[in-house]
Amino acid sequence: MSDTSTAPSGVNKLYFAVWRWHFYAGLYVIPFLIMLAITGIVMVWFTAIAPEYGERLAVAPQAQTLSVTDQASVALARHPEGKIGQYIAPHDAATPAIYRVDLADGQRMIAVDPYTGVVLRDTENGATWYTLANDIHGTLLIGDLGDRLVEIAASLGLLLVITGLYLVWPRNGASLRSLLLPDLRAKGRAWWKSLHGVLGFWISLGLVFFLISGLAWTGIWGERYVQAWSTFPAAKWDNVPLSDKRHKDMNMTADDTVPWGLEQTPMPMSGSEAGVTGLAMGVPVSLENIVALGRTIGFQGRFQVALPADEAGVWTLSQDSNSYDGPDPTTDRTVHIDQYTGKILASVGFADYGLAAKSMAVGIALHEGQLGLWNVVANIGFCGVVVFVCVSGVVMWWKRRPSGVLRLAAPPMPAGVPLRGVAVIALVLSVAFPMLGLTLVAVVLLDFLVLQNVPRVKRAFS
Repeated sequence: MSDTSTAPSGVNKLYFAVWRWHFYAGLYVIPFLIMLAITGIVMVWFTAIAPEYGERLAVAPQAQTLSVTDQASVALARHPEGKIGQYIAPHDAATPAIYRVDLADGQRMIAVDPYTGVVLRDTENGATWYTLANDIHGTLLIGDLGDRLVEIAASLGLLLVITGLYLVWPRNGASLRSLLLPDLRAKGRAWWKSLHGVLGFWISLGLVFFLISGLAWTGIWGERYVQAWSTFPAAKWDNVPLSDKRHKDMNMTADDTVPWGLEQTPMPMSGSEAGVTGLAMGVPVSLENIVALGRTIGFQGRFQVALPADEAGVWTLSQDSNSYDGPDPTTDRTVHIDQYTGKILASVGFADYGLAAKSMAVGIALHEGQLGLWNVVANIGFCGVVVFVCVSGVVMWWKRRPSGVLRLAAPPMPAGVPLRGVAVIALVLSVAFPMLGLTLVAVVLLDFLVLQNVPRVKRAFS
């Protein structure tokens, strides 16, 4: 913004310019950061502490489990008009198995005691607090438009962090103590400012991590800008016919359960002589035998089996932290099996991912609190601090604004600001994050075309 009327003389002009950009970025970002933090807490709670499909319900271990086929029959008996679409093995001997039953108008997730065949929980797939929070978190419940708005907020959040670090860095003889420890003896706005600056500094690195790992799921920077060149190349699967479907199509709800590095990779097709030995010759290709094959080739604990969706579909065995199968993202593994021959068509694990995909596999696990109790506690605590920093920013503005005047009371920008360095930083960020660049261009156009030509609006935004 280019209002030059009220800045004090003899000040650090760049400081006021950066403060002004920090202020205006915060106007847009703060509501989104609070939303992301609160929905993030909800999502961590309902995955790590209270899963809603019943996968962490306690069962009494017995000497013998029912066959996978018998368990599937129990699940299907609840909805006989459907068909089994997925099997999720128990975490351990004291937890239930999960079966997805596909119906004409949706899916049901059935938790089954593997020893007694008792149905412990029957939940509509996607009708959970986690899915609602996840949809708000990513799209505001309004689809692609919401995705773009969240992406703009996350991109501007990076600008908020950079400008914030510049503002709180000690100057004019101040010591590093003012950056590292809050001044609890301060009063009024100074107290809020000290807490805002110190806590903002301490969470800045974590906030950048959360923003970038979250951006990797967005529709522009994530899907078209980063994921496009980080996707596992299906060409590595020798002479395997490929479908026009992608791995991303395996997601049944708004929840992203397919590994990030595989989402854009084409699915293989059944119906050829391709592949290597999987099931032995003459062994029927059934759910029971596919689960047994999974155990044979190294799947342990909780793993998932997706049944073929159509005549060209494949059996898919998978185990990855993105689906909450375990706390170690480096053990990610996906295997596809021909539904007619039982041959293994394709297999990809963490070691096969590119650098970006490996980073995302680990980053998503950290982002979603999947690496154990310490990760859950750290993420919930971090989200709480983010909310406080946002609220403290609003309080600081409220205490600084002129009472009785309808104005935003933005920090003034003095004339003659040295913008070369700022422009370079803005250009670099804009190239790296296109939605940030488009937003900065829009703000500059708004400033020059509207604010500078409509005095009343200019005063309101100053």
